Amino acid sequence: MAVTSARMEEIFEKVKSWGRWGSDDEAGALNLLTPERRRAAAALVRSGEAVGCSRELPVEPSVENPHPALHMMVQAGDDCVVPGVGLETTLDFVGIAFHGMASSHIDALCHLLVKGVMYNGRPASDVKSTGARSNDISVAREGIAGRGVLLDVPRALGVPWLEPGTAISPDDLERAEAVQDVRVEAGDILLVATGRDARRAEHGPWSPMEEGLAGLHPECIPWLRERDISVLGSDSVSDPLPGDGVDGWPMPIHQCCLVSMGVHLLDNLDLSRLGAACAREQRGSFLFVVSPLVVVGGTGSPVNPVAIL
Repeated sequence: MAVTSARMEEIFEKVKSWGRWGSDDEAGALNLLTPERRRAAAALVRSGEAVGCSRELPVEPSVENPHPALHMMVQAGDDCVVPGVGLETTLDFVGIAFHGMASSHIDALCHLLVKGVMYNGRPASDVKSTGARSNDISVAREGIAGRGVLLDVPRALGVPWLEPGTAISPDDLERAEAVQDVRVEAGDILLVATGRDARRAEHGPWSPMEEGLAGLHPECIPWLRERDISVLGSDSVSDPLPGDGVDGWPMPIHQCCLVSMGVHLLDNLDLSRLGAACAREQRGSFLFVVSPLVVVGGTGSPVNPVAIL
């Protein structure tokens, strides 16, 4: 299914949600996570098992992590007594450039632009050297909670993982729905598994920019809009890498979700344990909770999303 610039322009305009929740809106599809939908999601909890979906803080450099996070001790156990106070304490410091291919994070709607404009028509000039003045991640300060749906595509296709560069089609998503006896509905937080962690466990890390990642084909974008999801997440970055080389559309899933649809993205999740739990319990939906840091002006945040089964 080859795509062209003209087709991408058509898709971008077709799925656009600008003005849907008002001209001043900065939350985008998070507006779909109503109190009623949160209550319904909470009612899905049966066993009470909690499954974290974040990868460990990526402090070790590798081909997929060229800019590792910083974790340094400010005060360690060999010097833990605060002078003059008598309190024994240990302290540390964490610093991270979380966008990329290694850290589990959420993208704010100001993270990407198309032709100099971000979600709801806000200009690039709204993002200053001190941070974003609109569409920043602080819009999610109350947290994100709703019905999570995991579509485990490798499981549906009978393979341990998808090879780098694989483009998942709408038919693949619907096959995963059928296998897991679940249907993606309005307001859902959709998680798409590609088996990235299973492949890494077998072959070791690889460079996403050079060798690629599996992700959603651009023709999935109208499908996502039709199902009216609130958030999209993946164990990769949702876009297949390398892309199709379409001029102006290097990451069409990111560009259309963040800019046109107002759908926040969760990148680089670890969905392996959640996939195993869902297979064991024969279910595909659960309560899903994400708590971004309240970074005023932030283009996103590191996160540890949790599924509660």
